[in-house]
Amino acid sequence: MSMRVDDIRFSYGAGDVLRGVSFTAEYGEFLSVLGPNGVGKSTLFKCMLGLLAPTEGETTIDGKPIREMSAPELARSIAYIPQSHNPVFNFSVLDMVLMGTTAQVGAFSAPGKEQIERAQQALERLGIAHLRDRGYGNVSGGERQMTLIARAIAQRARILVMDEPSASLDFGNRIRLMQTMRTLAADGYAVIQSTHDPDQAFLYSDKVLALYGGRVLAWGRPEETVTDEVISTLYGLDVRVYSLHSGSVRVCLPADIERKEEERSS
Repeated sequence: MSMRVDDIRFSYGAGDVLRGVSFTAEYGEFLSVLGPNGVGKSTLFKCMLGLLAPTEGETTIDGKPIREMSAPELARSIAYIPQSHNPVFNFSVLDMVLMGTTAQVGAFSAPGKEQIERAQQALERLGIAHLRDRGYGNVSGGERQMTLIARAIAQRARILVMDEPSASLDFGNRIRLMQTMRTLAADGYAVIQSTHDPDQAFLYSDKVLALYGGRVLAWGRPEETVTDEVISTLYGLDVRVYSLHSGSVRVCLPADIERKEEERSS
């Protein structure tokens, strides 16, 4: 089963932001939505989450349109993990994760033993159980992102939507986060992230959606979509995609690096 986005169009009034975007996110797959700022990635996510109503098209989860789903039903199906989150009150890490269980117990009900155990299991799964009593505002950026992922796991949603989750993280935490997302996809979650990084999209994703000008520029497996032409169009640069390790790894570099190397050799 899957989440299907079918011919989504959206306009804020001054022109179309999304122009017929279609794709499918399968359970057990990691999908990266790749593109520069201003191409409609955040608007697309808001339409997928039911926060914005598209002017045309629809999103379905396991065949059911999200417009027909109640808020609790939608929360049991899809979880959103923002790029950053700064609550007014410095809740403990455990309390932040417990917030993910409200879809099961109700917004005004106190979590019980079952919910606390579920939150603890989510923390343990991500290797951050030692942070449970720390203030969420007192842990690192990488630990905050892991906390929000734990909250999504406690929510029991099988579709995880992440808005540029590694944008503010250092190199080590970016790698750890990508490895965690890759593991969650292998465990049967549909993991969808937006990203600016073509190398990241190629290394970790099962599918890549290249979004440009509100349209789908390319869609498919990374080796089909992360190409010289696509990346050059997305970012307005002359770029070369190089294959390493018999094609199992690709890196994107400015084309002038190749020219400089030729000049050194001549």
